[in-house]
Amino acid sequence: MKSPAHRTRDIERQPGYLRPEHCAPPPPRTSSDTMWFIRDGCGIVCGIITWFLVLYAEFVVVFVMLLPMKNVAYSLFNGVLFNGLAFLALASHARAMCTDPGAVPKGNATKEFIESLQLKPGQVVYKCPKCCSIKPDRAHHCSVCKRCIKKMDHHCPWVNNCVGENNQKYFVLFTMYIALISFHALIMAAFHFVFCFEQDWAKCSNFSPPATVILLILLCFEGLLFLIFTAVMFGTQVHSICSDETGIEQLKKEERRWAKKSKWMNMKVVFGHPFSVAWLSPFATPDHGKADVYQYIV
Repeated sequence: MKSPAHRTRDIERQPGYLRPEHCAPPPPRTSSDTMWFIRDGCGIVCGIITWFLVLYAEFVVVFVMLLPMKNVAYSLFNGVLFNGLAFLALASHARAMCTDPGAVPKGNATKEFIESLQLKPGQVVYKCPKCCSIKPDRAHHCSVCKRCIKKMDHHCPWVNNCVGENNQKYFVLFTMYIALISFHALIMAAFHFVFCFEQDWAKCSNFSPPATVILLILLCFEGLLFLIFTAVMFGTQVHSICSDETGIEQLKKEERRWAKKSKWMNMKVVFGHPFSVAWLSPFATPDHGKADVYQYIV
């Protein structure tokens, strides 16, 4: 018995399925096309909430826990570490949100474009009936972005974007840095609770004792929740990269039609070739180099 994905592929192979005469020419590119941003209300709200929660954690860590501490070395070390990781987390979020995840040109399934491909007899191409585009292998249509995305893993409302071929690195870094600052915040909150219990609550914070307790409890709740969520997501993404199988491909149990590579080569495909400290930087665009030639079977 064939899966729905296989049945869809069989339909796309039928003669006349492409029907290029039904596709209008692709719209002309404008200056706004150079900036990738999905205008989705839910995604925008989730993105704002993400930044708000990180900035709230910054406020509690700096003004409630670190500044009242008399140990300058402790406050300086933890302040630099937490703020550095928080900056990298927000930078990764911005890159994941504003980077084209690998969108296929919209409306390119025209007669002229198909003829320009100079297809060999028996060669198969796929057309997306929703955005009228020629779909590369492993591309899937996103109903939110309204585009076909190459190596689409999933659409994440927290970054208001699809996670795909071009921005998966930034999404993985975002989940990693959020998990790290959440863990760091929980450790500092625990130490601060112990410190306040041993000392006078009025002296361990610039805020009143009730306000201090409420702020710390909210921070612990936020940190624990995001630590679990992002750590699981980070592990899932790393496993998906190493196995070279996206979340959608795993969900649909699609037949593997691409070359099998080593786990290390799969990591290089996403983070860049060769391995360097740039893997940890959201400001470094991955340079696939030699890894790129192993990406697909031609």
